[in-house]
Amino acid sequence: MKTLIGGAVAAALGLIGLGIWWSEFLMVLAGIIPIMLLLGGGLAIYLGFDELKDTWKKDDNFTSESATEDVEKYKSEIDDLKKEIDSLKDKKAE
Repeated sequence: MKTLIGGAVAAALGLIGLGIWWSEFLMVLAGIIPIMLLLGGGLAIYLGFDELKDTWKKDDNFTSESATEDVEKYKSEIDDLKKEIDSLKDKKAE
């Protein structure tokens, strides 16, 4: 209950203060908005570039490591299938 009353008093004082110092509030807001846009834009550029680098690394790793693993897997599978075909031919010949 004390928190509710304290919050209501703080909101009322904030509203009154905003009405009294409206022009000062707008001056502070006018100074803060460009700086926040600049910092937010810089952060977005940094995060976008970092994400782009991650996708480049992911593509490089995929082509080098995964491709060799897949090639070896398919070669062994082909060898197994050739052996199975040969065994089936031998059984058919008998």
